[in-house]
Amino acid sequence: MTVVREITRQLPNERILYFGDISRCPYGEKDLETVRAYTIQVAEYLVAKDIKMLVIACNTATAAALEILRERLEIPVIGVIGPGARSAIQHSRNGKVLVLATSGTVKSNAYPDAIMRLNQNFEVTSQACPAFVPLVEELRYKDDIVTGIVIHQALKAHMHSDADTVILGCTHYPLLKESIRRYFEGRKAVIDSGYETAREVSSMLNYQKILRPPAGEVTHTILINGDSSRFKYILRDWLPELKYDMKEIELKV
Repeated sequence: MTVVREITRQLPNERILYFGDISRCPYGEKDLETVRAYTIQVAEYLVAKDIKMLVIACNTATAAALEILRERLEIPVIGVIGPGARSAIQHSRNGKVLVLATSGTVKSNAYPDAIMRLNQNFEVTSQACPAFVPLVEELRYKDDIVTGIVIHQALKAHMHSDADTVILGCTHYPLLKESIRRYFEGRKAVIDSGYETAREVSSMLNYQKILRPPAGEVTHTILINGDSSRFKYILRDWLPELKYDMKEIELKV
């Protein structure tokens, strides 16, 4: 939903069909083969609903299935790793980057690979932060004391590292962006992949000449695979202004 927030802010005329795989999340601690199967299934389900672009708003799913889906689908497919990697290269002054991500994304080596394809002179360090997702999902990130403890335990080894740029390599982590920035005392640029992904969506839609023209109030569609009750609470907290219709569905591999 952090990616949705940025897309709706930057592209207020676009209608979003969002799929939340609540019953099978989190993806970040699952093996990549399982995540790949889930992601392909969800993509095929959404394409059948006549979408014009697919945004994989999950770093682990992007690492697992982006290239396969680009080969299979006839519509543009955007992941969250490439935009974040390019932004980190633009922001870094010394060529040293720290990636904070789930275990699955770290194991995939997706961010180091994406950065090294563009600039082999960069040095990339990755850190799995498994405690960050439940911190956000359970809305405990609003407690500064709890958040401070969790961030310190995860990042203390990097407090004084040479990396001058940090990539938030999970779409949950932007909710912790300011806390992470403060932890590093402003010495490191913090890259929000959701923000960068929305910029890429905008550029691609414009290039393809498929931007939706202004047409009054926009209502989005949210499909939840599983129980939507907790998701509604999170939506009220994260995106209180979002106009949407929500429906629970059942999708199993």
